Amino acid sequence: MVHQERREIGAITDLSASELAQEIRSGHLSAQEVVEAHIQRIEAVNPKLNAVVIPLFDQARAQAAAADDARHRGDPLGPLHGVPITIKEQHRVKGTPTTLGATHQIGKLYDAEGPLVRKLREAGAIILGKTNLLQTLMGWETDNRVYGRTSNPWNLERSPGGSSGGEGAIIAARGSPLGLAADLGGSIRVPAHFCGLHGLKPTAGRLTNDDFPPGLLPIGNGLAALVQQPGPIARTVADLQLAMALLTETSLEATRDLVAPVPWPDPSAVHVAGLRVGMYTDNGSFPASPALRRAVEEAADALRQRGATVEPFTPPDAAEGIRVFLGIATAGGSKALKRLLGDERPIPQIAGLVQAMDSPFFISAILATILDARGQHHLAHALRSAGSCSTEQYWALVDARNRYRSHFLQALDEGSFDGVLCPPFALPALTHETSQHLLPAASYAIAYNVIGAPAGVVATTKVRSGEECDRKASKDLADTTARVVEQGSAGLPVGVQVVARHWREDIVLAIMAAVEDHFRSTPNYPTRPDFEIEDRFAERATHHEPRPA
Repeated sequence: MVHQERREIGAITDLSASELAQEIRSGHLSAQEVVEAHIQRIEAVNPKLNAVVIPLFDQARAQAAAADDARHRGDPLGPLHGVPITIKEQHRVKGTPTTLGATHQIGKLYDAEGPLVRKLREAGAIILGKTNLLQTLMGWETDNRVYGRTSNPWNLERSPGGSSGGEGAIIAARGSPLGLAADLGGSIRVPAHFCGLHGLKPTAGRLTNDDFPPGLLPIGNGLAALVQQPGPIARTVADLQLAMALLTETSLEATRDLVAPVPWPDPSAVHVAGLRVGMYTDNGSFPASPALRRAVEEAADALRQRGATVEPFTPPDAAEGIRVFLGIATAGGSKALKRLLGDERPIPQIAGLVQAMDSPFFISAILATILDARGQHHLAHALRSAGSCSTEQYWALVDARNRYRSHFLQALDEGSFDGVLCPPFALPALTHETSQHLLPAASYAIAYNVIGAPAGVVATTKVRSGEECDRKASKDLADTTARVVEQGSAGLPVGVQVVARHWREDIVLAIMAAVEDHFRSTPNYPTRPDFEIEDRFAERATHHEPRPA
């Protein structure tokens, strides 16, 4: 009997959000069956993953019952009627905290929901809970002192990425089919890549940031030169398309950040045959691992087989992208972070960045010179890039961002390219507590935050045995850490990044769908992680409470 119940739960939780919506609409499944199956899955996997940190199970069960009643009455049903989803902790959900992993924020509940969360509810989605993130959001792991660390279901010794790692982990583990996250420097795309999923960062300004609590950090509505973008993570590209069609309807509403009323383009109207796509496997700043390079090459071949033209593309200088990104992100110093954290110390993954924010320029310059002399070139570059600055220096950074974006668009024009294929990150899923040394590995994602172009990640393959590492020996800490991360990485999922011109998410999603269609039929496609979980039928898992301050 237990075996039968497990099989049925797995059959439900393997379905995509689009498939679940159809099954509920047709009556083949009830919303209550679907929601309960996902709750049981979360209770089974969460003790080892620590992905869902604010469970809303009682509310979800009540909403599922109401959803079934509505269907039986013949009420109009939304596109996500009865479908369970999860939400990254940073977004406002009624009655829940948004701590950003800071113990100083524990106990502060938000009554008003943001327009994106509201739109998902209006479409019929049922929120199962909120998911873990990195303290302050500024990095590529998921850890904090409020909720603890989240692990990757593909390998518990690895990170699911950040800062939206909780979403990546629980969606990959079949606890949720769809999640709302956000991306300032790869925070959607890196977890998608690390966890074998699909994720989309829309064009900067496509979606409102009003779901982010005002005043908590400037990355919400205050950082206009480097715009955080909310976006979806899912297990199918079709679910990303469905979510974006719903979320972009908020563009017709008045928001604090004045979302441009740019119509949402239909990805199904894009014909991959005839597209011109540029590709690169090395951005000239930090070499990508062999599996990342292979994935891009294979994706390029798949597009060629579908009639697209794929040719080499030279991206803008990645080191300049890091300089502009760090310069703008840290221009105000650490005051906002310290206001968020109170007396709490930054966790190790972000401590160095916070320290660099407050270092006087002349001290940073001296330290960078010493580091360069010792072969620590990546760290020296970061030190020269980060830190508080004058108004005139900030204006110069904004001008540098504009020129960086112009160079990218000029390169697209010179090749008549509609889109770009490249790695999303230089490495597969990181081992825990290594991200602070690997900023240059994120340069593949950061470039498109600086530019503001739409960028998505599509799952493609897994690292093969014997192709983990071919990195040259170096005494640079970023290089030596990368070599350690690459060792033992066989079997981890690998994604490919797809980029297009501003407001052309339809091209990004169309290319992603073609790549997904090709790789799903290959033997190395990252279908689902296989890890030992708690037996919820033997001992019901208790829900995870936030740690006390």
